[in-house]
Amino acid sequence: MKSIYSPETLKEILLRIDKLTPESKALWGKMNAAQMLAHCVEPLKIATGKINEPRMLIGILLAPFLKKGYYNDKPWPKNSPTAPKFVMTDVKDFEKEKANLKAIVTEFSEGGESKCTRHPNPFYGKLSPEQHGLGQYKHLDHHLQQFGV
Repeated sequence: MKSIYSPETLKEILLRIDKLTPESKALWGKMNAAQMLAHCVEPLKIATGKINEPRMLIGILLAPFLKKGYYNDKPWPKNSPTAPKFVMTDVKDFEKEKANLKAIVTEFSEGGESKCTRHPNPFYGKLSPEQHGLGQYKHLDHHLQQFGV
């Protein structure tokens, strides 16, 4: 499994993001490309400690059964549920969202494990920096595949 902390993996992700256009179509799901980019920023805000959300009751109940699925090498199912706060339905500026995602992905990757939050994830609870690196790659890969890149 790849980790977003790897310079090679960061380069791969940034190149894949650059392949997206405002006209890129999703192969599944309801988000357009700009909404997907904005959506992908939110978990990175948590991983970098820019936002610290309280634990969700459903996460407390389900995380023991689902946590490894966040960072293991098994792909996520299409149309997996997401936290309501991270559902993007409003109009987004594609270029702005693309720049935002590239900036926070780079910040998180280059900051390395030592700059990763120690605050519990709102759904999964305590995650190690290594687990954050794996999970962030898996999340980005899932959504980039959603748009065929």
